[in-house]
Amino acid sequence: MPADGASHPDLEPEQAYVSMLYRHLDDLRDYAKTRLTRVLRESGGTPQARSERESFTQMYTEDLAKYDAAEHGLCFGRIDVRDDEVDNDGGLDSRYIGRIGILDEDNDYESLLLDWRAPQARPFYLATPATPDGVVLRRHIRSRGRSVTALNDEYLDLDAAQEHSDTPAAGGVAGESALLAALNAARTGQMHDIVATIQAQQDAIIRSEHRSVLVVQGGPGTGKTAVALHRAAYLLYTYRKQLAKSGVLIIGPNSTFLDYIGQVLPSLGETGVLLSTIGDLYPGVKATLDDSREAGELKGSSAMVDILKKAVRDRQEVPSSPVPVSFDTYRLMLDRKSVSRARGRARSSRRPHNLARPIFVSAVIEALADQLASIIGTDLVNGGNLLSRDDIDDIRSEMRADRDIVSAIDALWPELTPQQVLTDLLGSRERLASAAPHFSEDQIEALYRPDGAGRFSAADAPLLDEIAELLGVDDAAERERASRRWRRQIADAQGALDILTGSAPQDLEDDLDPELLMAYDLIDASQLAERQDHRDHETTAERAAGDRTWTYGHVIVDEAQELSEMAWRALMRRIPNRWMTLVGDTAQTGDPAGSTSWQRVLEPYVANRWKKAELTVNYRTPAEIMRVAHAVLAEIDPEQLPPESVRESGYEPWARSVEAESLVDAVRSALDEESGPGTTAVLVPARLVAEWAHLASPSVTVAAVKDVKGLEFDAVLLVEPSEIVSESPRGMNDLYVALTRATQRLGVLHTTPLPRVLDGLAAQARC
Repeated sequence: MPADGASHPDLEPEQAYVSMLYRHLDDLRDYAKTRLTRVLRESGGTPQARSERESFTQMYTEDLAKYDAAEHGLCFGRIDVRDDEVDNDGGLDSRYIGRIGILDEDNDYESLLLDWRAPQARPFYLATPATPDGVVLRRHIRSRGRSVTALNDEYLDLDAAQEHSDTPAAGGVAGESALLAALNAARTGQMHDIVATIQAQQDAIIRSEHRSVLVVQGGPGTGKTAVALHRAAYLLYTYRKQLAKSGVLIIGPNSTFLDYIGQVLPSLGETGVLLSTIGDLYPGVKATLDDSREAGELKGSSAMVDILKKAVRDRQEVPSSPVPVSFDTYRLMLDRKSVSRARGRARSSRRPHNLARPIFVSAVIEALADQLASIIGTDLVNGGNLLSRDDIDDIRSEMRADRDIVSAIDALWPELTPQQVLTDLLGSRERLASAAPHFSEDQIEALYRPDGAGRFSAADAPLLDEIAELLGVDDAAERERASRRWRRQIADAQGALDILTGSAPQDLEDDLDPELLMAYDLIDASQLAERQDHRDHETTAERAAGDRTWTYGHVIVDEAQELSEMAWRALMRRIPNRWMTLVGDTAQTGDPAGSTSWQRVLEPYVANRWKKAELTVNYRTPAEIMRVAHAVLAEIDPEQLPPESVRESGYEPWARSVEAESLVDAVRSALDEESGPGTTAVLVPARLVAEWAHLASPSVTVAAVKDVKGLEFDAVLLVEPSEIVSESPRGMNDLYVALTRATQRLGVLHTTPLPRVLDGLAAQARC
């Protein structure tokens, strides 16, 4: 282990260099503030000028956010690399590594600080004594605020290591000090980046060039989430032009998790990523209801595809008896035969329900018009029809606007919304039974929701998305409005160019320099109109969030094993290029609708064009806790190897049997015992979450296991593990998740016998 860097002889020189970097950061921040202030003060001007101001406002605002995020830990490392190209004597090139890149504008834009994602910074993470990649020294720079507090050195060149073996700061070749310091620090309730301590195994995944689906399989504490977020930052840095337009979507298991990781990407200088849960992925809908386990499992099954198709087709009705319709002074009949013919014509178009509706309407109107023509236009003397083609066309036009006829058509083939279809389906046992004839009465009852109008669960979002595909959106009117708007903009732009062109004196036209460029030489009307189109200056993430049909450049899914078959269908519509990063652990699948096989999930979408990378080192969970968790993992999947913990905490996990009536008091007592810096989670059966909410505080979380997926705490109190196991068919997976949330201490309180897989816990005296 490296010695305490506070006595390092290079501390003052490094402090001077870091202070210089902060001065450059201040200069960059001041410049952005000045430019932003100047832009905001301006007003009026041409549409193009207003558009440019809004673009500059967004750019400088994003720059300021990036500079502010880089304030903490701006520079965290240095590598000294042999650079024979620069110095024939094999001199050293010192490269400082930080959160953002900083250039010296006064010295030919020399690099003062390398962005951690830059290729030249990669040896900081990958160099080892066996493969030093030219690195002689790797230095970890630890700071508090703008002050350098410690330096820890690793000499990767063996000759250099021997030469400095007697210096106080000479470090071993393992380089664990910075990592262990980060791992042992108390948790704050927010996830922090690992940019200063990325390990080689993690770096290889972060920078992977695989352009299809990359699955990152890793056990508890292996840094899956951190790797996924840093991969997002790396891809945005490397493929900025491509992903800035299409955006990156990150799917998390719940809103608590998204709050937990919310500051990681901004701290890495990225603010344009959309974070969402599956339940909030459908625009305009927020998941506010909770499904029963049975309902959630049914809604997640791919069997819902056919059920939803049948539910939509059930709205395309044919009357059992003729429906009377009044038009003008005449009584017409919509009979079964004509409506069946109209429905068949609409369905044969293979268009979605709402897009096929105009075909149905035309066919019904045609039948009614013919019926009316036969009543009022028959020539009793000469035979034939007295009405001309134009007369019949006029009748059809009038019928399309007739309230009674429109109402009758709407009853037979209504224009629908996804929310309407799903609410009507789940709110009616009869509709459910018709759409799902193979479901049992118990399954129908599990789905039945008579009071859910306008409110939905997380499992409903993929169903709404599926229904939206079945319905389609008739946007012809909006497209026509957009087309008219664009034509007006073209005309206005052409007029502006004509004015600019006409501003040159006509009598000087022949004397103009042939190389002098006029406005129309530089830009045409369509280009000018495009620049002036400033209707929408939202960020990519904001635009994507409101557009169900948006397709992303890259999608990252955390806890991907929890997604149902229906959720995968909704997600895959948003990523047609199939460039995805999925992180998860099939041994931790808790949702009954989730998956335990990556192959089974991905084969329908990418066949075998996916790659699996594994994280095998447990950075979070200490070895004492993992020895207990190993028995649970063996029960779930005997063939899966547990991740290897890098450290011990010095605390042995314990179990304490208590009387049922004193369980709450025992939890309070245990919380007092576990009090200290950091956070504590009390993980309980679902029935106790609301009842025990009064135990929560800023440092104590009371939750069911499903709500702490992906989270970590300094200490965990696990209550009634046997009940947690019995709550779900995948209760053993939930137990594995619960055991591995702690970074330091684990205690178990129970009133009923423990599951046998917890025999490894040290028993304490019964309370």
